[in-house]
Amino acid sequence: MSSWQIGDVRITKIVERESTGSIHRFLLLDATPEACKEIAWLHPHFMTEQGELHISVHALVVETPRCRIIVDTCFGNDKKRTRPGFHMLSGPFLHDLDAAGFPVDGFDYVMCTHLHVDHVGWNTVLVDGTWEPTFKKARYLMATTEYAYWCQNRDEQQFGDYFGDSVKPVFDAGLVELVAANHRVCDEVWLEPTPGHSPGHVSVRIASRGEQALITGDFMHHPCQMARPHWCSTADYDQRAAEATRRRMLAQLADEPTLVIGTHFAGVTAGRVVRDGAVWCLNTDA
Repeated sequence: MSSWQIGDVRITKIVERESTGSIHRFLLLDATPEACKEIAWLHPHFMTEQGELHISVHALVVETPRCRIIVDTCFGNDKKRTRPGFHMLSGPFLHDLDAAGFPVDGFDYVMCTHLHVDHVGWNTVLVDGTWEPTFKKARYLMATTEYAYWCQNRDEQQFGDYFGDSVKPVFDAGLVELVAANHRVCDEVWLEPTPGHSPGHVSVRIASRGEQALITGDFMHHPCQMARPHWCSTADYDQRAAEATRRRMLAQLADEPTLVIGTHFAGVTAGRVVRDGAVWCLNTDA
């Protein structure tokens, strides 16, 4: 478990699962071991010596003086999925969350950067054959554009009907709050539009006492995309828009003292974007 302090705000990573070597086989097809070995700074935090990339699926708990937020809720347990590695999981995520001091009834908000299978799973739990909200005392914040798209295009879901088992039940329970892509959650936390990976994708900006952090969501899946911003994900809704967003955000972040916390970055997970010629890299020592 890793955590970072941004002024009065504490951000804590709760890992559901980590893996090595699979990302270039189904998500970033350009990121082959041979191509990645050319990006030397990825080793050791984000890549093995053989060029195999590390990736993580984790949630981020954001504690402000006024509220507690969980950003993205991973895969979840007991969900029927078409990909074997995602199907009918039975992991200790909720136990780990509680052990870290974060019981499910202690959250004010659940924030989904977008509505893909690995970002909504713990929105619900299976109770006597029915999907029930996990965080019963929280408001589930979803960008209006994102929610509307998936309501109308559920046939485009990958890996199973995660909208049906992980999104619709919390909406039906009256816990969903549809918000603008620049919605301010509280004084220290607001959303920032980063479309392309999905129609209404957002990142999460945190600022307190002159310090800033950004939770990326999936406008980048891996730090290798800083060095190769044209490497797009097979899960991108619009690859051209996703690349444009990535370049815009990296250029902006390189000019700011902002801690970048990657939603799928394994290991150290966070650092600061710095320019590396015409592209960028992640300084994990800053």
